[in-house]
Amino acid sequence: MFLLLTLYGTSNFLMAPNIAPFFGRVKIEDSNRIKAHSIINQLFNRKYVSPKMQSVLNDISLKVSKDLPGIKLIYLDANFPFFDGFPLFPHLSHNDGRKIDISFIYEDKEKKISNLKPSISGYGIFEKPRKGEINQSLTCKQNGFWQYDFTKHLTLDSNYKDLRFSKSATKTLINNILSNANVSTVFIEPHLKNRINLNNSKIHFHGCRAVRHDDHIHFQIH
Repeated sequence: MFLLLTLYGTSNFLMAPNIAPFFGRVKIEDSNRIKAHSIINQLFNRKYVSPKMQSVLNDISLKVSKDLPGIKLIYLDANFPFFDGFPLFPHLSHNDGRKIDISFIYEDKEKKISNLKPSISGYGIFEKPRKGEINQSLTCKQNGFWQYDFTKHLTLDSNYKDLRFSKSATKTLINNILSNANVSTVFIEPHLKNRINLNNSKIHFHGCRAVRHDDHIHFQIH
């Protein structure tokens, strides 16, 4: 077992970053503006993107740090280091270095925005529809797409149950993503798009075959 772990660690942390560029991928380097939410992203090689996406992330994180001082761009799943088309469960499209999930921004009881997140994994704690809002999750499940809220089983529990979704800070984050000319598509749940009052042709509904997007933002580049 020790030998297997040693081999995995060596390939993961030493070999993969050096081989990935031959497949058009680079490892996202954490900094004072960009950070992986979970060690899971690193242990399982889910933090690779194209060099173009790396540049886009740097640009967005710089804008976010200026608009929201102290707030980092916290990313969740990106892509594997090798081979276009290789699936990254449970995602349908994180397979070419051009897609990434970004965490919402949350605030504490004093309404101070924070880099902390309510879910250990970064997924599965939803900002659910309120009364009168579009309930896309219910619609999808009623139409047979049982997996739509499957990520509720992947939270790995919560460290910060008192955190609340920050509407204003998350809107600032999304607008900074949308402002980058290389960004082609943003996925977010319809009720949050309306609640935040977002109106941009880059924002699309991801479809019932995917999983719900009221626990994170997905964006992709051209």
